[in-house]
Amino acid sequence: MTRFFDFSHLRGDIFGGLTAGVVALPLALAFGEASGAGPIAGVYGAILVGFFAALFGGTPSQISGPTGPMIVVFAGVFASLSGDISLVFATVILAGALQIAFGVLGFGQYIRLVPYPVVSGFMSGIGCIIIALQLARLFGHEPAETGTIPALLEVPTAVMDPNMGALGVGILTLGIVFFWPSNWGRYLPGPLAALITGTVVSLALTDVPVLGAIPTGLPEFIVPSFSSETILIVFEAALILAILGAIDSLLTSLVADNMTRTRHDSNRELIGQGIGNVAAGFFGGIPGAGATMRTVVNIRTGGVTKISGMLHSLLLLAVVLVLAPLAAKIPHAVLAGILVKVGYDIIDFSYLKTAHRGPRFDLLLMVMVLSLTVFVDLITAVVAGVVVAAIAFVKQVADEQLSSAAGQQDGGAEGLSDKEAALLEECGSRLTYFNFGGPLSFGAAADLGHQVRERLSPAHHTSLVLDFCRVPFMDVSAARAVETIALDAIHAGKHLYLCGINEVVAASLAGLGVNEHLSDEHRYASRLEALQAARNWIFDNMDDNASSADSTTDKPTTA
Repeated sequence: MTRFFDFSHLRGDIFGGLTAGVVALPLALAFGEASGAGPIAGVYGAILVGFFAALFGGTPSQISGPTGPMIVVFAGVFASLSGDISLVFATVILAGALQIAFGVLGFGQYIRLVPYPVVSGFMSGIGCIIIALQLARLFGHEPAETGTIPALLEVPTAVMDPNMGALGVGILTLGIVFFWPSNWGRYLPGPLAALITGTVVSLALTDVPVLGAIPTGLPEFIVPSFSSETILIVFEAALILAILGAIDSLLTSLVADNMTRTRHDSNRELIGQGIGNVAAGFFGGIPGAGATMRTVVNIRTGGVTKISGMLHSLLLLAVVLVLAPLAAKIPHAVLAGILVKVGYDIIDFSYLKTAHRGPRFDLLLMVMVLSLTVFVDLITAVVAGVVVAAIAFVKQVADEQLSSAAGQQDGGAEGLSDKEAALLEECGSRLTYFNFGGPLSFGAAADLGHQVRERLSPAHHTSLVLDFCRVPFMDVSAARAVETIALDAIHAGKHLYLCGINEVVAASLAGLGVNEHLSDEHRYASRLEALQAARNWIFDNMDDNASSADSTTDKPTTA
């Protein structure tokens, strides 16, 4: 037992876990209501995901449960599957299974490679969606249809015909969650204060929409099901939930690392999150992920180990078993006000305030992802953002490599010894030395042959040295570029010399058939040997009268 649990911080874990549970209660109710599955589903999700992610996860101080990004996707799934419980929660189970697979296969380190502007864009977009979905509810109205656009279209009607009681408690809730003093939050979190105050005030009002009866007791087991008509919808939604939950959790893990000066286990965290979501799916809980705000509250109030996350879940379980009748009187407007604050906190204002001073492309990428998130869907936004960012990065790297290859950075002769530089100077323009500065991206490889062709002098050039000393590996695109260079040299009657080819590069060239165009006699282990061989051939075969002028007046060609 002591090997699996660390009891050295038990007091802090108890206080941190209980405080995080208090913070989680209103959020779980609000997220459950917003998802379409009902407030109790939000609490079940917080209990199951929070408990099992803490027990099996790789971030000891992390608190997991329903989060804004996950609810936006889950609400869409719930609507698209017409609220069919067996199908909806089959999606949650499948999402959890995918997260377990991500962890087992070691994908944790790759999920974190999503560019920051993409993460910022879809997180901010999700924040905007959460706010948009709650605006009409603040005025006591319920959108006729699900989705962001119908919710926004309902706002003018709600503003023109408000339920004054709901609007009053909604404004009160907003005031509390936005202006609750931080030092008071150590003893009574703002969301909980807003929940209690708004509910108590609403008891004196009439016609304020409330949650209504909430089931009590333990959840029932749900048997998942699939059908041929819905399998694609279920799988696509599960994949989005799995990826989004993984990113959300690992970003929160990084926050926890910074606060606790520890290092989480990404793959283990994914496995823990997956187990939690599988459990939630089987018992009617909405999906969850690492929750930044609740994790920060836990750490600041003493939570250090997984015991704190498990206690947070046990507190919520006690609420379900005992206090559910009281939760039935909570107004929709109060939960809407709490969720508006959640959406506001998700929007990346810190980046937006400084974005104009950073790269313009990153800002445009962030705005693109945000717009697609709000008006199209999350998977389109994230995929488009990652693809555009990857293409832009490859283009940037390719331009840098080609610029260096073309000699525009004066880096062609970098690292040459005095003797090697003297050989280049002696040969003049009859020899071009081409230095591959490192791994070649496929973007640069596409234009590599053209760049070499431009550096060759048709009038005087007779030899070309390709230096592979700093090339650790070579993909198909780069190998084909080398083949193009070799064929150009053969057709033009030029002598091609190679140096520094390691075993990995040699195997790639041989496997792709490029060796057929490369002479084994002109391969050398060192750069000095290749330059010396090229120099000897040039001076053994060039015209004596022309050589005197060329070798003294022409500058060496390097790339």
